[in-house]
Amino acid sequence: MQTNTRELVLDILLTLERGEGFSNQIIRSVLDKYDYLDGRDKAFIKRVAEGTIERQIELDYYLNQFSSVSVRKMKPLIRCLLRMSAYQLLYLDAVPDSAVCNEACKLAEKRKFRNLKGFVNGVLRNLAKQKDNLPLPDREKGEVPYLSVKYSVPEWMVELWLREYGKEIVETLLEGLLQIHPVSIRFRTDLEEGERERILHEMKAQGVKAQKSAYLPYLYTLQNVEGVQILPGFEEGAFAVQDVSSALAVEAAGIGSEDFVIDVCAAPGGKSILAAEKADKVLSRDVSESKVELIGENLERMQINNIITQVYDATQTDETYRDQADVVLMDVPCSGLGVLGKKRDIKYHASPESLSEITRLQREIISHSWQYVKPGGILLYSTCTIHRAENEEMVQWILDNFPFEPVTLDEELPEKLKEQREIVQDARSKDSVEKADEEVQRACVQMLPGYMKADGFFFAKLRRKDV
Repeated sequence: MQTNTRELVLDILLTLERGEGFSNQIIRSVLDKYDYLDGRDKAFIKRVAEGTIERQIELDYYLNQFSSVSVRKMKPLIRCLLRMSAYQLLYLDAVPDSAVCNEACKLAEKRKFRNLKGFVNGVLRNLAKQKDNLPLPDREKGEVPYLSVKYSVPEWMVELWLREYGKEIVETLLEGLLQIHPVSIRFRTDLEEGERERILHEMKAQGVKAQKSAYLPYLYTLQNVEGVQILPGFEEGAFAVQDVSSALAVEAAGIGSEDFVIDVCAAPGGKSILAAEKADKVLSRDVSESKVELIGENLERMQINNIITQVYDATQTDETYRDQADVVLMDVPCSGLGVLGKKRDIKYHASPESLSEITRLQREIISHSWQYVKPGGILLYSTCTIHRAENEEMVQWILDNFPFEPVTLDEELPEKLKEQREIVQDARSKDSVEKADEEVQRACVQMLPGYMKADGFFFAKLRRKDV
């Protein structure tokens, strides 16, 4: 029996509705299960599922204008069916409107909602007729509702970023989060250039488009990739999947060849592996067996033999390693607001309350793990979020409570990144947005989509005082 790609998308959305996982994991699981599908079918499933999730607030806003029942009060299946169909109508020009409406009605009937076929058909056909003239909320009456609908971000999140970064930055940031986020890979730093070029040439022969990072010579973004596992060089451990922001954080730590590094929240191991390519020894830890096993899988494939992996709770101090590490990498659990472009459903689960809870966990980890840094050693703090309380304010909290001082990153950052950081700081100044003091500011980098070609990521370099 022929597989119905739209029905697979519908089931992905329903699984999310039931809270049974995260979108990136569920979509990947479905694509793996139906790996026999044509590449175009898999691309359709991925695009419609991801696009529907990403644009949910916008889609609901327009559906509510054509439905007698609010989206929130609909049956889950009908809600998901209308959302995915609305996304196709508004964003897939290659699919005829009539086909979208007809297929939605067929699915409603197939899934035991024959009595709602007329409702589904009426909503979608009215939306299709008006799709070129759909109004956004009046911007003059409210900046927050306008930006929330246009970029499909919850209003509280828009308000948060407006306070912290100002109007000019926020709109560029929101646009950046909706841009295509290609796969990012980091080649081994000890891989000869000729071997790297050979692998890239083989990737190109398979239709993969590779672009070198503007920040690091060994990092590339890839497009037209169905799965990194089948790419040339993957099985041999020539490269790892890693965003440039994560690699930059490790580079900023200034790890030397004789250094001992502790990575306290290490899974899936990208920072640990890059650190191990520079250091004498790395201790790579995380809180569960499954996370540490994931680190181990990557170590084995990358053929790294100077990393010790351990299950350990970072909210507990291990006296064995007090004052022992030259560098501590502290990439703490965070709200994840910087990776909304990859993990599209995070914005629907996050809340102001959950942000407060995560900062408490971060402080607990810091309080127990800073002691591993030897006097004169480096603490490299990082998150994959865009939120001052987890980033600049957390750095200030560390400085206020523990024996650390900020270390300027001005000389260590790539020129392109320094230029972009100055642009962001100038824009914040124009909107009179509060910033960290100058010395702390020079020790921090906030990567912002739309300004930097990277995930939303933060890192700061601190040195333990020699007292």
